[in-house]
Amino acid sequence: MDKRKLIDHIRSEVEKDVEALTASAKATIEAATGEESKAENQYDTRGLEASYLARGQAKRIADIKEFLVVLKHVNVKDFGPDDKIAGTALIEVENNGKTSHLFMMTHGGGVTVTFEGKKVQIVTPNSPLGEALLDLVEGDVAIVEQGDQVREYEIISVK
Repeated sequence: MDKRKLIDHIRSEVEKDVEALTASAKATIEAATGEESKAENQYDTRGLEASYLARGQAKRIADIKEFLVVLKHVNVKDFGPDDKIAGTALIEVENNGKTSHLFMMTHGGGVTVTFEGKKVQIVTPNSPLGEALLDLVEGDVAIVEQGDQVREYEIISVK
């Protein structure tokens, strides 16, 4: 799997999401400032709620645009079986007999794309799984504890 092509694909998918979110945010702003959002009495909070939603959408769009900048300027590193997992590592893991493909990035955690017929999920060092994977190598096992659950991810390959 060519990571540079994967990054281009992720960027393309995220750009589509930004367009859709921007259109949705515009509609929310119109709803927040429109005539129908004016309070009819002291308990009518439709306009206030719409403004909170618009603010949240604007923050989400700003975060995604920051992620797009990261994708545009990221330095892709090639990894071998003995290299420690770090940023831009493409990791294949197995958990409970299920194989997953993960892409370590500083931003974009949780974004999932289908590329070359495989689902690839972005993980960040800020996530429990990303933190557990950092500095491990092919053949190691990442252990993630969440509450009373313990999940083990065997690292099949690192590229």
